[in-house]
This record gives sequence, structure tokens and C-alpha cells, in this order.
Amino acid sequence: MKDRRFQLYLLGLVVLFGAYVLVEYNRPKPVNRTPTFINHDKIPYGTYALFDLLPDLFGRRVQTVREPIFNQLYPEASPDTPERDSTVHFPHDVNYCFVNRSFRFDSLDCDALLRFVASGNNVFIAAEEFDSQLSDTLHFDTDADARVRPLRNFPGRLRADSVSLRFAAGLASGRRFHYPRSLADMHFTLDSAAAPRVLATDAQNRPVLLRFAHGRGSFYLCSVPIAFTNLYVLRPQTSDFAFASLSYLPAPRTIWWDEYQKQGRPGQQSLLRVVLRYPALRTAFYASLVGILLFILFEAKRRQRIIPVLKPLPNTTLLFTRTVASLYRQGSNHQLIAEKKVGLFLEYVRTRFQENTTNIADEQFRERLAQKSGLARGRVDELVRLINFARTAPRVSDVELLTLSRLISAFRRDAR
Repeated sequence: MKDRRFQLYLLGLVVLFGAYVLVEYNRPKPVNRTPTFINHDKIPYGTYALFDLLPDLFGRRVQTVREPIFNQLYPEASPDTPERDSTVHFPHDVNYCFVNRSFRFDSLDCDALLRFVASGNNVFIAAEEFDSQLSDTLHFDTDADARVRPLRNFPGRLRADSVSLRFAAGLASGRRFHYPRSLADMHFTLDSAAAPRVLATDAQNRPVLLRFAHGRGSFYLCSVPIAFTNLYVLRPQTSDFAFASLSYLPAPRTIWWDEYQKQGRPGQQSLLRVVLRYPALRTAFYASLVGILLFILFEAKRRQRIIPVLKPLPNTTLLFTRTVASLYRQGSNHQLIAEKKVGLFLEYVRTRFQENTTNIADEQFRERLAQKSGLARGRVDELVRLINFARTAPRVSDVELLTLSRLISAFRRDAR
């Protein structure tokens, strides 16, 4: 009966655990509101929808770029190549697009990008923060509404107020596009030396989309990258802002869509990408792993070998005593053994009965010893007689030694 009840309890626990796993597996996953701006992310703040519709907008296939700007523009050159601008020719009729939270690069990338645009190409950059090298060259900066600065790190937290954007000219010039202020509060501030064309502004006429002519090409800069994400590209009320902004780019042209600043190179997530890329380093890496594995195996074998069982050392005290005793017994005179036995017995009398053993033949000593030990006076006299004999006789035989030993043992056994 008890086993049956235990089985029912166990079955109930298994059913409950299975139900919990099933509910957790089928529970809707929380929406990921991280602003990744990655072209294969279908989350609200990815750019999958825009990237999928770009071929229809430009009439050309979109090429994904997973290389730094310098490597993309100078595929056969290196940073140390002298006179690279005179030996390498840029491709023409290219629209280079960047959509990210921030746009950062180094001096080599900046120099290459400026030459690329000056040769007749166009660059479209949608970002909230721009690299200082580019902003100093084109004489602009970005700023945010001070009232919502504390909310900038929380893209999923919406404010009731919103930002209204509009185009200065074009097909969508009469429409207004509304975005949450906490997500689209960035705008451009221009230096006196800047002379861009303002393509879109917010409700306070602050520019959010600019065109900077540079050489034979142009930079198109937008301070509202959130407008190009899935959530607002798929909304009918806001989808036209992203398409109208990109429509300023001349078409048909080759489209480069940058993913390097968001995803890095292919295989960038691997910590061993550099080691595994070159055959020599790859071979050395695998050889090192094999060597470490062999070292671990042999080191473990050496340290974990069977410990031999050591027999405990024998107690040789008894053996030594027996050897010494046998040496004494080899002779016919046992006077030395008798003296040692007598000395041990007298020491016993002194400690046990507190009697002076200087003169054991004294009558009073024997009387006191008989009274204290509780033995008959005759036994005490016999023992004293044998002790005096052993101490004074020049020779003690086996029988005399054995008799003395038995009397001493009997006295110690029977004394009270």
C-alpha cells in the first residue's frame, strides 16, 4: 500500500513537471527591443524589412559589406601602400549606405571615404552620433533635446510626447511623420562654414536630414536612424520617411549596405579567427592542443599510479628481550638474573608498602611486611631467606632461580 501511494506521488510530480515544461516552452517570448540595426534581425529595431525592400527601391541588387571602409574601397591596397590614391581607382556610380546608432571610423577610413565621395559616389549615413573627423570636415554636429537626454539609454521606454518630422521638398513634403521623442530627438547643428541642403526638419525647423556636396558626389546624413527600423518601416504612418530619405540617392546605382560596424567581418564572433585563418598558425594551434592533452594524460598517469602497500615495522622490543634472556639462560649460573629479580622486587616493596629494604633480615621488617601484605609470616620468612641466598650465593642454579621467581610472583599476586 505504501509503495502504491509513493508511486502515485511520483507520477503526480512527473506530470506537474511535464506540464510546467510545456507551458514554459509554449509561452510567448518577450519582444527584444534592442536597437541592433542589423539587416537580418526581424525584431522591432532591426533593419530586415528595409534591407529586403531596397532592391525594389533602387532597381539593383544590394551588396552587403562586411569589411572596413578602407578595405572595401582599396581591396588590393594596404594601409602602408604609398601613393594609394594615385594607383587605385574607385568604382563609380555607387551608393554606400550606413544605418547604425553611431558612426565611427579611423583616419584611414575617413580619408578613403572623402576621396570616394569626391570621385562621384554617394554615401548615406543614418546615425545619432557621428565621428568627429567627419563632423569637423563637413562642419556639423548633432544634439538632442535636453528634456529627454536621461531616457536615451532606454529605447523601449516611450514618452507621451513625440517628434514631428517633415520634408522640405519632394513627394512627401506635405506629410508629417511622428516618432516618440525618446527615440527620435536628435537633430543637426551647423557651423557658419557649412552650406548643406536641408532635406527634412523637425517641428522646430531643426534639420534632421542633410545633403553635403563634396567633389562630384554627396553625403546624405540623417540623425534619426530609428526611422529605418522594422517597426517604423512597416507602419503605414511612418514607412514613407525612410523610403523618401533614400530616394534622394541617385538610381540606378550599385548599392553597398554596410554591416561591418554592426556585425564585424564574417566570423568576427570567433575569438580564434586570426589563428584559424592562417595555415601555419592553425597547425601550431592544433599541435599545441595535442601536446597539452598528452602532457595532461601522462602527468595524470605519473601522479595517480598505484601506491604500494607498506608493511608496518615489526615490534622488535619483545624479540630483543627474548634474545637477551636466551643469552642469560645459556650459562649454568643465573646469579645475575636472580639479582635483577631481587632488585625489582625490593623496588616493589618500597613503593607498594613504603618500607625500607636496607636490612630485609630484620625481625621487625619481616613482621611489618607480613602485616601489610596480609600474608602468613612463614611465606615472608621463606621469601626473605631465598632473597638473601640469591644475593650472597656465588652461584644460582636453574631450580633455585625458578623457585625464587615463583615465590616473588605469588607474593605480588596474593598481597593485599
